[in-house]
Amino acid sequence: QVQLVESGGGLVQAGDSLRLSCAASGRTFRGHAMAWFRQAPGKEREFVAAINWSGSGAYTDYADSVKGRFTISRDNAQSTVYLQMNSLKPEDTAVYYCAAKPGPYSKYYNHYNYWGQGTQVTVSS
Repeated sequence: QVQLVESGGGLVQAGDSLRLSCAASGRTFRGHAMAWFRQAPGKEREFVAAINWSGSGAYTDYADSVKGRFTISRDNAQSTVYLQMNSLKPEDTAVYYCAAKPGPYSKYYNHYNYWGQGTQVTVSS
C-alpha cells in the first residue's frame, strides 16, 4: 500500500508559478512510476505529467497542453514527487491529483493503483 499526500495548491494569477508536492509513505516508493492528473469541473480527469522510477535520468512525459511550462521531478530519497508549474493559465484551473503505479508510467488514470486526495489550483485571469 502507498499513501500519497499532495500539497502546494492555491489561488494565483495568470503568468504566476506554483510548485505541487506529493509525499509518498507506506510501501516502498521504489519501482513506482508517479504521475499528476487534473480534473476541472464537468470534465474528465486528464493526464498532466509522469515520471518513471529510475536510479538516474528518469524518463518523463507531459501532456501537450503543459509541455514547456510544467516540469515533473522526483526525490527518491525523500519519497516525494514535484510538479513545477510556470506561466500558469486560467485553463490550468483544476484539482490536481498525484498517482502511483508499479512499473512504467501510463497516461491512463485507470492504470494507477494509488491516489492522493487532490489539491486545488485556481488561476485567475
